[in-house]
Amino acid sequence: MDTRGDATTHPGPQRRRGLLPVVVLGGGLALAGCSAGAPSTLDPAGAGAGRVANLWWLLFWISIAVFAEVMVVLAWALLVRRGPHVRIRHGQPLRFVTVAGAGVPLVILVAVYAIGLRDLAALGDDPGPHAPTIEITGHKWWWEVRVPGVDGATANELHIPVGEKVRVRLRTADVLHSFWVPQLMPKTDLIAGEVRETWLHAERTGSYRGQCAEYCGTQHAHMAFMVVAEPRPAFDAWVARLSAPAPAPQTDAQRRGKEAFVRGTCAGCHAVRGTDANGRVGPDLSDVGSRWSIGAGAVPNDGGHLGGWIANSQTVKPGNRMPPQPVEPGRLPDLITYLQSLK
Repeated sequence: MDTRGDATTHPGPQRRRGLLPVVVLGGGLALAGCSAGAPSTLDPAGAGAGRVANLWWLLFWISIAVFAEVMVVLAWALLVRRGPHVRIRHGQPLRFVTVAGAGVPLVILVAVYAIGLRDLAALGDDPGPHAPTIEITGHKWWWEVRVPGVDGATANELHIPVGEKVRVRLRTADVLHSFWVPQLMPKTDLIAGEVRETWLHAERTGSYRGQCAEYCGTQHAHMAFMVVAEPRPAFDAWVARLSAPAPAPQTDAQRRGKEAFVRGTCAGCHAVRGTDANGRVGPDLSDVGSRWSIGAGAVPNDGGHLGGWIANSQTVKPGNRMPPQPVEPGRLPDLITYLQSLK
C-alpha cells in the first residue's frame, strides 16, 4: 500500500518537533511585549544604558545569524548530501570546520570583546569636574539622598538635569546593596567601608524607576527608588527645596497634625526641616507628601496607605525598622493631613 499521500498530508512527529523551537521563540518574544511600562535595559533613555542595549542587540543578532546558519547546514546535510551520487573531496570537511567552526567564531569573538572593552571604558569615564553630584546611602530597606553642601535630605527619589551627566556617590549603612537604573545605567554595588561612584545621564525628561539589584534581606524587593530627569531650572529648584524649611501648616487640621508629629514618637526617628523633629534613624520627611511611594515602592503614597503605615508598618513591609506607632485614633487623620501637606 502506498502511504506517501498520508505522509505529506499529516506532519510527522519529527516535523512537529522541529517547529517547537520556533513556537517557543515566538512565545517568548510575545510575552516580552507584555511588560510595557516596566523598566528595561532594552528601552534606554541615557548614554550608559544605550551602550548596554546596543551590545545586547549585537549579541542577539549574531546568535540569530549563527542559528540560521546551523539550520541551513543541517538542512543541506539531511536533504542534499544523502544521495549516492554525492562525493566528498579529500580535505573538504577539514577546510569547512577550520573556516566555519574556528575562523569565523574567532573573528566574531574578538570583535565582540573589543566592543565590550570600548563600552566598559566609556561607562567608567569620569563625568567631569563640573558635573552635579548626588550622594546616596543604602539602608535596609530604603535610599537616603543628599546633595553635597546642602543640609537637608530626601528618600527614595532623586532628581537630575536632563542632558547632563550627574556624578553619583554611593555608600551603604549596613549590608551590601546595588544601585541600578535599568534605563539609564548598569548597576553599581555598594560595599561597606567604600565610596563607590557611577554617573547618570538622561536624554529625555521623565521618571525612571531604579531598584536594589543585590539581595540584601527580607525586603530586598521593596527597595526601589525613582530618578526624575527634568530641565536644569527644575533641578536647581529641587536642590533649593532640600535646604528650605518644610511648608508651614495652613489649616487647623495640619497644625494639630504637626503637633502630634513633633510631640509624639515620630520625631524620635524622623526629621522635618524647620521643626523640632530632628531624628536621624529613618528618612527625612520634609517632602514626604510629594514622594512617589511609601516604603521605597511598597505601596502608593495616599492617605489610606499612609495611615496603615503609621499605625503598623510591619503589616505593609514586614521586617523594616519602624515599630507600630501609638497614635490615638482621633489624632491619626490630622497627622495624615499634615504629612500629605509636606511637598
